[in-house]
Amino acid sequence: MTPDLHHEPPSSTHVAHPSKALLRGARPVVRALVRSRYRIGVHHPDRVPATGPVVLVANHIGIIDGPLLAALSPRPVHALTKAEMFHGGTGRFLARAGQIPVDRFHPDPRAVRTSLRVLRDSGVVGVFPEGRRGDGELHRFHHGAAYLALVTGAPVVPAIMLGTREPGGDADSRPARGSDVHLTFGDPVWVEPQPWPRSTGMVRETSALLRERLLVVLDEARELTGCQLPGRLPPGQYEDDPDTGLVDRGA
Repeated sequence: MTPDLHHEPPSSTHVAHPSKALLRGARPVVRALVRSRYRIGVHHPDRVPATGPVVLVANHIGIIDGPLLAALSPRPVHALTKAEMFHGGTGRFLARAGQIPVDRFHPDPRAVRTSLRVLRDSGVVGVFPEGRRGDGELHRFHHGAAYLALVTGAPVVPAIMLGTREPGGDADSRPARGSDVHLTFGDPVWVEPQPWPRSTGMVRETSALLRERLLVVLDEARELTGCQLPGRLPPGQYEDDPDTGLVDRGA
């Protein structure tokens, strides 16, 4: 990334890098706590580039997905996190841990610019493109990861979470102690950076490519681990989330 890219729309020049106060120091502690409770499998972490900007895209099935991605990834992750979480003690912790609040219901230029700041500082941004917890089958796929890749040229690494919610578990449930929990990384997807302006069609096409690659890694993770997705949430437990990305209407 060249410094000149900071001045291209949308500019990230005057946006501060998210806090790193807890992001690095807390990871070993959280990792140890997680491993004391679950049988953790992290597969193909070498597929995450060791240096330079990276966008991690992961499916979303359980409430612990975000913390596990941040703790178990081979590199610290600044994950886009719904703005509703940034209140009280939880909000202060997330901010100090460098997570990025995003308004899911309205355009959020600050979340975009903050994510670009991380990438242009050669950091890692985490995105859950489904936008909410669910069955993890990627029926919904928001465009944020595609847009970030098109702006920066950062490689996009698929990540599949399995075991973070038990079959039939509700939206806020956690797997039982001793359960198998797996995080599987796929090969990076390289997207050619595109100058401003970037068309809606270009973003949708890139999103479709990323979704296809993530589905491939999902099949790989199932075969590798023998673990399956938990199925749909109980009725009435799906959060409101705008249909602003790719949506499989038949799902």
